[in-house]
Order: sequence, then C-alpha cells, then structure tokens
Amino acid sequence: MNPKPLYSGRNVSPAYALRYSWSAFTTQGSSPPSGTERAIEDLAVVWEKDGLRLLEHRVGEKKVQATFSCRADVAPMFLAARAKGRLQHALRMVGTPVKFARNFSVRSLGKNTRQDVESYIRTQVDRASLADADYGQSLQDCAWDDDSVDLSVPSVTASGRYWYGLHLVLITAERYRMDAQRTALLIRDTCLAVARKKGYGISALSLMPDHLHALVRGNPEHSPAEIVLAFQNNTAWKLGQVRFWQDTYYAGTTGEYTMRAVRPRV
Repeated sequence: MNPKPLYSGRNVSPAYALRYSWSAFTTQGSSPPSGTERAIEDLAVVWEKDGLRLLEHRVGEKKVQATFSCRADVAPMFLAARAKGRLQHALRMVGTPVKFARNFSVRSLGKNTRQDVESYIRTQVDRASLADADYGQSLQDCAWDDDSVDLSVPSVTASGRYWYGLHLVLITAERYRMDAQRTALLIRDTCLAVARKKGYGISALSLMPDHLHALVRGNPEHSPAEIVLAFQNNTAWKLGQVRFWQDTYYAGTTGEYTMRAVRPRV
C-alpha cells in the first residue's frame, strides 16, 4: 500500500511566476477572421476562470499569438487546449469559423533566460563561500549538471511543440541544515529517479544547506504543481516519510526568450 502523500494542493501554498506564449497557425495559409481580435479580448474573462490570465495578444496574417500568466496547477497541454478550443468556439458562434493547423507551439517565458538560470544554479555553492570548506565541497559533489538535457529543444507531441522550462526552489522545514553527505545525496538521486519515471529532464540541480534549486524540463501533460509535489513527496518518503520541506515552493518559467520578446518595455 502506497503511503499517503504528505504534500498536496490542499496544504501547500506556492509562490510562482509562470508565463507562456501560445502560437497557432491557420490551415492552408488562410488568414484569421476579422473578428479574432475582439474574440480574444472577450475571452479574457473566461480564460481567467481556467487559470489563464491573458497578458498580450497579436493577430497576424496567418497566425494568432497570445501570452498568458498561469496558476501553478495549469499544465501547458491544458493551456494549449483551452486557448485553441475556446477561441475556435467563440469564432464559430459568430459565424466566422477558423481552423488551426496542428503545428502550434507553447513556450515558457521568464524574467531571465534559460542560460542565465542554468549558470545561476551551477554556481550556487561556489558563490555561497560556506565557512566549512569540507561541507561546501560535499554539497558541490552532490550537484547535478547534465548537458544532454537541452531545454532549447522542444518536447514534440502529436498536436504541437512545447518548450517547458521550470526553475524550482524547495526549502527545508524550519530551515533545517541538511547533512551534505547522506541527506543531500539521497535527495539528488531521488529527484533524478522521479524525473526518469515521470518524463522530466533535470538540466541542473544544486543543494544548499537549507534549500534546493533545480532547472527542469517538464512533461507538458503535468502542471508545475504536479511536478513539484512529485519531488516533495518522493524525497520525503525516502527520508522516512517526514515533512522535510516547507509547505511551499517557488516555480518560475524560463526559456530561450524572456518576457521582453513579447513586451519590449519589461
């Protein structure tokens, strides 16, 4: 019998900054109907109920683009389905149906690029200048750096392409100072095992005395909340089913482009 998860959407309060761009192309080179701009603006209230807040949008000659800020329980695949489905329904209701090709894309966006976040995580321990050099070296030995996990390459599904990069931060309960040789190593190896099982990729991971940073390529079927809870619950179980982490976390999207790509004045 599997143990009851210690962490869930009911008892964990996240901090997050999750933004995605959605791009859809019309079929056979046709142009979006003239009422597309108005339909998108009218849908903002409906999308908000789905956990998607419309930030910007643009209607081009052969494509539609929108940028959303999302709740932590929204997966990229859910975003794509609601963005496309609700827009098609709205246009069909006013007599101007539109068909989108399957080659849509969803890109995670952040304040910093994926390269900047990777560099930040990979140099965490070195920049910390810990007083105990041996302890710091043990933490450095537990760090994970995998160049084969290339977040610039999208996850391709039958319906589209997803660039889904997440910067995750977990903090130990009561700022507990973890053991660098046993606990930190167990946490790292458990996170890697979870990633393999769930279809995630960990590009970089660093462990500090009381927190963890990771850059993860998520499975687009899973929301940031699902991904973090998988790490929290599995590591807690490996450590003896104890509440090792605080009942919170940080999840932020990152990618090849920052928000300046869609909002130049950011």
